[in-house]
Amino acid sequence: MAFVRRKPKTYDRMNVEEQTTSAGPLIALSGVHKTYRTGRLEYPAIRGVDLSVRQGEMVSIVGPSGSGKSTILNLLTGIDRPTAGEVVVDGQRIDRMGEEQLATWRGRRVGIVFQFFQLLPTLTALENAVLPMDFARLWRGKERIERATGNLEMVGLGDKLDHLPSELSGGEQQRVAIARALACDPVLLVGDEPTGNLDTETAARMLDLLARLNESGMTVVYVTHDANLASRAKRTIAIRDGLIESDG
Repeated sequence: MAFVRRKPKTYDRMNVEEQTTSAGPLIALSGVHKTYRTGRLEYPAIRGVDLSVRQGEMVSIVGPSGSGKSTILNLLTGIDRPTAGEVVVDGQRIDRMGEEQLATWRGRRVGIVFQFFQLLPTLTALENAVLPMDFARLWRGKERIERATGNLEMVGLGDKLDHLPSELSGGEQQRVAIARALACDPVLLVGDEPTGNLDTETAARMLDLLARLNESGMTVVYVTHDANLASRAKRTIAIRDGLIESDG
């Protein structure tokens, strides 16, 4: 399957800075804590994490259930906010952004792939792949279709544009999810157990695709329970009890 990444564009209508504003790492977490509260109960999910990821790295994050690995992904994508500490992504202090600014930044700078695909069941593969561009208000109708078609062709689904999710296999649905995540030319692709709902062979093919994206220059960070899939990344970070246990 041919694999060509387009050069990301620069946009004039942004409310947040489009270009990286720092010569430092793409991701930098400094002294980050995250405590979840339910009534009088508190649960410290992250307890003082320092972490940096360079542009172009492929990083896997592993750890037992409840260790805090998914919380780290939620923090660096702005889905969650830290209780304390700083979160910098692509030169932006995203922990200081307002909700609207954060949603705009996330929609245009980060692609997220979830374990359960989260495709809209009444939309075709092409319509699902176009949707982030609609939300981000990037490009116009014809170019959105061309870009989404190109992304689906890139993940090997050029012949399934008009198929509904129910007409696709699990692996094909996950490839649609990856094409959707690439819609706005993000600087960072994040996967939260992106292969957790797939069989072993299909999961390996998904990691092949993520590896090719990384080889093209995309920064990829993903969480997995599978040690074999984790080893596909050149760098693996182990999380336990809300702390980084190892990084290598």
